[in-house]
Amino acid sequence: MLIENFTNTGGTLEKQLGTAAYWIGILCTVVALVMRGLALAGVYSYSPTVGRNPLSYRTFLEGAILFFVMSTASTVIAWIKERKA
Repeated sequence: MLIENFTNTGGTLEKQLGTAAYWIGILCTVVALVMRGLALAGVYSYSPTVGRNPLSYRTFLEGAILFFVMSTASTVIAWIKERKA
């Protein structure tokens, strides 16, 4: 259903980018909340490393912020282009 809505929007690239970034942001938020919840419960204390950097809930939280900002910016650009037309 989500894939159908994404592919059938028929909108501009900005609208599609905004939609994709929003859902990726939601996914990153959910992963960050689950990781943080498990860490608070004492179930998940292992922090895997990617190279030399630890992969923690903060990584996903900052990714979510990035994708939400990108979604907002893309949506605003699409809205401005529609207003000019």
